[in-house]
Amino acid sequence: MQIVWFKHDLRLRDHEPLFTATKNGISILLYIIEPELWRQPDLSFRHYDYLVRSLCALDVELKKKGHKLSIKVGDAVKILGDLSRKHNVKRIYSYKETWNSWTRKRDIRVKDWVNNAGLKWIEFQHNGVVRNLSNRNGWSNLWYSEMRKPIALIPATFDTIRVKSQEIPSPDSLGLNHDGINEFQKAGSFEANQLLESFMSHRGRLYTYAMSSPLTARSACSRLSPHFSFGSFSIRQVFQTIDNRNKSLSYLSDQDRRGWTKSFRSFQSRLRWHCHFIQKLEDEHSIEFESLHPDLVGLREDSLNLEFLERWKLGLTGYPMIDACMRSLVQTGWINFRMRAMLVSFASYHLWLHWRPISIYLANLFLDYEPGIHYSQVQMQSGTTGINAIRIYNPIKQSLEHDPEGVFIRRWVPELRDMKKEEIHEPWKTPDKMNGYPVPIVDEKSARKNAASKIFLLRKKTGFYENSKKIFDKHGSRKKLLKRPKKNKASFISSQKQFSFEN
Repeated sequence: MQIVWFKHDLRLRDHEPLFTATKNGISILLYIIEPELWRQPDLSFRHYDYLVRSLCALDVELKKKGHKLSIKVGDAVKILGDLSRKHNVKRIYSYKETWNSWTRKRDIRVKDWVNNAGLKWIEFQHNGVVRNLSNRNGWSNLWYSEMRKPIALIPATFDTIRVKSQEIPSPDSLGLNHDGINEFQKAGSFEANQLLESFMSHRGRLYTYAMSSPLTARSACSRLSPHFSFGSFSIRQVFQTIDNRNKSLSYLSDQDRRGWTKSFRSFQSRLRWHCHFIQKLEDEHSIEFESLHPDLVGLREDSLNLEFLERWKLGLTGYPMIDACMRSLVQTGWINFRMRAMLVSFASYHLWLHWRPISIYLANLFLDYEPGIHYSQVQMQSGTTGINAIRIYNPIKQSLEHDPEGVFIRRWVPELRDMKKEEIHEPWKTPDKMNGYPVPIVDEKSARKNAASKIFLLRKKTGFYENSKKIFDKHGSRKKLLKRPKKNKASFISSQKQFSFEN
């Protein structure tokens, strides 16, 4: 008897733990709802709602094959222990999980219990993230090798037993109050497949060009990110499906084929980056709580302006593109990557807020919250990694470039709907039309320059380069390393001084 323990892998196709279990005996198909996990500050109502809908979708798939998902509520060690004693379980199958600190500590407790109980816990590599990696040399090749492995297909029939499920707790019972979301993305593998098909057939044709604007990204991007976060699709499935589609474009004109190929390659590269950032958290768990660069620990800690933080959260900064993106994110659970980076950049540099409260609030809002990506990206966009060029996004420039007619702004900042396109990006210049909309919380230019000077000063500290080099050796991408000349200290420092105010 064995247990297949589902976590962030709520699917049947390309599920290696399930595939292996079907060949080795009778299985209990188990998901554990852990109330303590849902009391952690980075989780919210929208995550739990999506989880429940994903579980229901998985159970429907299983019922079509004559099986049932068993849902238990409580502590994982106790539940696994009770089931193993009652059903004489000898093996537990699951994926290796790189998630938040609470799940990591839970897995340590499970590992201790398994060892003491004399059971076997067989864990499988998940989405190309490698446990106990000594360094990043060759990681990209390892990832591509993992992506090209055959898709694991479960047999038409296999043996399971049904264990009575417990009632799924209500969000209220877990302390999860409705958080403002009113546009729910559909859950489950079927919906994920529908999204992928529409992306490959028409939505993704202009992906490379349309992903930056919040006007076009909602349609042109794949929108698969929540499915990756909850596991209704594997990265390998999508990589191979895109690969196969790209090879079948010979019927198109040369121009159309080149356009699709560019979009597909761009999208596949982002699948790799998805895992690249999760690998950072796997290699250094403290990224969730501490600034990556030791010389930047303490940056902004003593300067938390609660008024600034609250106005940023509410979308009341006085900068229309910032506020439109935040309000959209609150209600829909999604905003495109460039706008996410802009929100973090504005909060970190213009408002000089510490990245940790920023990251917790955004984690609650992102339906596709993935800790490894989330904390690595927030630190990168707030300038605390020490190995990335600083990008201070100008919200006015972003507004003019990515919403020139003010369509997105008018939808989410209705106070400004009567403004002309020439006025809406800087509404404070026509105060009689602002309809109660606030004036800018800070002066954009002076706040940007002040932040840049502070960062420059810290990067000149003795030992900053040496620490940056250690971080790069551990976490930096190696994909194009062989094509680049080796940097000496002077050239490294010079490259790190590049600030982008145009992005």
